[in-house]
Amino acid sequence: MEWLSSPEIWVAFLTLTALEIVLGIDNIIFISILVARLPKEQQPKARFFGLALAMGTRILLLLSIAWVMRLTDDLFTVMDYGVSGRDLILFFGGLFLLFKSTMEIWHSVEGEEEQASGTGGAVKAGFVGIILQIAVIDIVFSLDSVITAVGLVENVQVMIAAIVIAVGVMMLSAGTISDFIEKHPTLKILALSFLIVVGTLLVAEAFGAHVPKGYVYFAMAFSLAVEALNIRMRKAMGRKLKEPVKLGKDMPD
Repeated sequence: MEWLSSPEIWVAFLTLTALEIVLGIDNIIFISILVARLPKEQQPKARFFGLALAMGTRILLLLSIAWVMRLTDDLFTVMDYGVSGRDLILFFGGLFLLFKSTMEIWHSVEGEEEQASGTGGAVKAGFVGIILQIAVIDIVFSLDSVITAVGLVENVQVMIAAIVIAVGVMMLSAGTISDFIEKHPTLKILALSFLIVVGTLLVAEAFGAHVPKGYVYFAMAFSLAVEALNIRMRKAMGRKLKEPVKLGKDMPD
């Protein structure tokens, strides 16, 4: 337990926790949008299970670091390009994210919403289906997160602690983020567009084209800031339209 008194370990822990939260943004957005298709009373439970799955997946991958590191070894070669297990996971995970995000945008634009059936079996099937989709994308996002953690910190206990804290923060903020996205449809489309970009980056990275995610997060933050200004402007215009017209003394009869 000597690592508890090491300033370097604490700096690495705080840095890794912050990185895990940032890397979990796309994960929590995806979970929030998927969970929104469930009945209202099912959503908190689905968010909890989804994020608990994310935490469990990351911890299991951390405990099998040797296997994770072997994922970068080439499994076979296609036209002189080596394909590893990590490349396959990123490729198919990116395609899945592209497909789901595109379909969600299509449903939103066309105004089609899945109607929950009154039977318990149908609701349960929908809940299980959403959880399975979250589990699939959790594996992709967790792989990126774990590789980042392994490159930053050598102590497994520190990595696990950082992941638990980061997921705890995400669990606390997931409901607020989900409600905010649902109240503002334009933000939902913006978030889905962001996930399409992330899916494209995952596919590109599978082919060896690495694009720093900092650029994507900066573009997303800038877009969110612009959309926040648009939301405030629309609210201000709405208040002005609701205000009663005051007749001045100098107005003509």
